[in-house]
Amino acid sequence: DELSVDDLVVCQSGWQDFSVHKHNQVQKVSDDIEPGHHLGALGTNGLTAYFGLMKIGEPTAGDTVLVSAAAGSVGHMVGQMAKVYGCRTVGVSSSPEKCALLTTRLGYDESVSYLSPDFRAELKNACPDGIDIYFDNTGGDILGAALFRMNEQSRIACCGVVSQYDTSTPAGGPKGIPGLLINKRIRMQGFLVFDYLSEYEAARKQIKAWIDSGELNPLNDDFEGLEKAPAAFVDLLSGGNVGTRIVRVSN
Repeated sequence: DELSVDDLVVCQSGWQDFSVHKHNQVQKVSDDIEPGHHLGALGTNGLTAYFGLMKIGEPTAGDTVLVSAAAGSVGHMVGQMAKVYGCRTVGVSSSPEKCALLTTRLGYDESVSYLSPDFRAELKNACPDGIDIYFDNTGGDILGAALFRMNEQSRIACCGVVSQYDTSTPAGGPKGIPGLLINKRIRMQGFLVFDYLSEYEAARKQIKAWIDSGELNPLNDDFEGLEKAPAAFVDLLSGGNVGTRIVRVSN
């Protein structure tokens, strides 16, 4: 498309006031939607949620879908997308406030805090019929607990290991994975959103349709001002965000 002054575009850039790009390095986007959604729901986070759920999770009506970091940039959209397909959704988060938000605002059927001393028992109660799809954003102990609740022929989409991003030593994995995967015929697959680059346009059309219909309510967690970028990033790693963390350089 031809570009004009004041057109809204998206591009790969840094946290900066100004940047210079060639014409083919930017994409003109519509202004009929909240600008932040072009970075969140229609950007990497929304596409990651979509492809992980659709391509690896393969949801069908009645499936129980478990999502870790369920209030985060990717997780808060996975649960809503799964509800479109008639799934029962269970979200794992940290604080009571975040867990309450999962069920009151994001449409999750159940929420469980991984900080609870009875986490495994509460997860079992929240998933009485087991888990058909686990969208794993954390790895670590949550993955270990989820594995023992997976049903036969279930699917695990390995998206991230946020529990290990800021640690000085590698974390150990759950024990017994090979036996569980074999005996229950579980499919556990890692993925990168760039694996589906050729399908971005179609995915964005579907995601925008869900936003327009009200079936998807993406949340943006804004920090105002470029000087807030370091604090925004550190807070993100400690789980301080709800939805997609966005640093707004200017309006």
